[in-house]
Amino acid sequence: MPVLLPVSRRTLLIGSAAGAALLARPAILRAAEVRFEDDPFTLGVASGCPRPDSVVLWTRLAPKAAEAGGSLFAAVPPALEGPVEVAWELAHDEGFQRLAATGTALATDDWGHSVHVEVTGLEPGRWYFYRFIAGGQQSPAGRTRTAPALGAVTDRLRLAFASCQQYEHGYFTAFRHMAAQDFDLIVHLGDYIYEMSWGKKYVRQHGTGIPTQLWEFRDRYALYKSDPDLMAAHAAAPWLAIWDDHEVANNYADDHSPKTKQPGQFLDIRAAAYQAWYEHMPVPPSMAPQAAPKGPSLRIYDRYRFGDLLDMTLLDDRQYRSPHPCGINKSGGANCEERFDAARSLLGREQEAWLDGALQDAQGRWTLVAQQTLVSELDREPGPGRAYALDGWDGYVASRDRLLSAIETHKPANPLIIGGDVHAFWVSDLKKDFQNPSSPTLATEVVCTSVSSQGPSAKTMQAGRQDNPHIRYGRGDRRGYASLELTPKQALFGLEAVDSVERPDGTVSRLASFAVEAGKAGAQPA
Repeated sequence: MPVLLPVSRRTLLIGSAAGAALLARPAILRAAEVRFEDDPFTLGVASGCPRPDSVVLWTRLAPKAAEAGGSLFAAVPPALEGPVEVAWELAHDEGFQRLAATGTALATDDWGHSVHVEVTGLEPGRWYFYRFIAGGQQSPAGRTRTAPALGAVTDRLRLAFASCQQYEHGYFTAFRHMAAQDFDLIVHLGDYIYEMSWGKKYVRQHGTGIPTQLWEFRDRYALYKSDPDLMAAHAAAPWLAIWDDHEVANNYADDHSPKTKQPGQFLDIRAAAYQAWYEHMPVPPSMAPQAAPKGPSLRIYDRYRFGDLLDMTLLDDRQYRSPHPCGINKSGGANCEERFDAARSLLGREQEAWLDGALQDAQGRWTLVAQQTLVSELDREPGPGRAYALDGWDGYVASRDRLLSAIETHKPANPLIIGGDVHAFWVSDLKKDFQNPSSPTLATEVVCTSVSSQGPSAKTMQAGRQDNPHIRYGRGDRRGYASLELTPKQALFGLEAVDSVERPDGTVSRLASFAVEAGKAGAQPA
């Protein structure tokens, strides 16, 4: 059994519950007595939010995660009845012989015994290794990387992006493949968990109903994060993560939910869901919900820069959006005039203004907008009829027009937009006017398929490919993820597909590649 390493009692607390408060002496004495009989690191380790001089390290103490679908509350170990001191180490080498930083964090039951450590003062553009120690047990080691220095010449950046991992629909083979590919960064675009069961065929089981309480959301995250392939991807590279709807409730819009009619009741559910998301993501302790009790608000939209190569913005299209147009939460006809209303927004006006400023100030050779779903107009009805999914950008046409107008006005270098949500691969030209094929292409969009969630109908895919001339590629029968390799001259997208998610030994191969040349809008087969 690993030995608990000695750590200075004066170390500043930068983990989970209390942010920057010093460890109180009674808590230290209580934590010093903890000895775990079982491995407390059953949910693995993770890192994220890479800046040139900092990175966030994450873990959650869960020695009983194998019981009751990951519940710590069905049989709480005595060691987790109070705060637990967790030591962490960041090293230059995999053997932890050259330590770059060490410290302690306090894991408390208020935050599900999660740990969020923001390590600062690091060197830009380099790999590090990290691990945690608590109660005589040592975690697996993870690998992370800081961003290149602002403006530094950067020749190459490799990232993967993924979304929609319904546990019941299959295995997370896509993440196993990611973990072996030596990516600099992994971007998750939402639907990390599913609150509901749906679909035609289940490979695994949630084992519980729809979560509405904090402990129920914690259980659902623990179940998903116990997947070995997902743990491997978290440990392999730093992550950037945003949410979509299934982290809370299907097709919710701000304080409106199709299944919970009272906004106040739904906001209680949203507060629990947002806290559970925070507790399980490698995000800084400063992001923790602040309002009491915790609160239904949490800002996730943000901006990251990677040397002189890339400006990236992350968006939130759920928390601030206007209600769905025409009271419709799924595909509807073309006659819903409310979807064109200029007063309606998918992002909320404050976030729209922030995004406009970020696009105006973009300084990288490439400009990447990471958001949840498909931005391109998508007529889903084959033939002369028209139908649109009103839960996405097609339900908020004016909001999309403002995004594309900002790109046209500010002209950020080589704009790219990535998305998920729709369980299919799509590659499209983002047009100033989607009804006019000769209209200028303002940006290139690539949407990844789902990690495991079942795909759209053949009718939708047929209409998407045939009735939308701005769409270059569409395929919805395969699960997987997308990769992106950036150089100063080219953005190369790979559509990586799993042969089957219904068995744990699935394999991944590339369906197609598309390249965007610097200075030339539009993707071409590569």
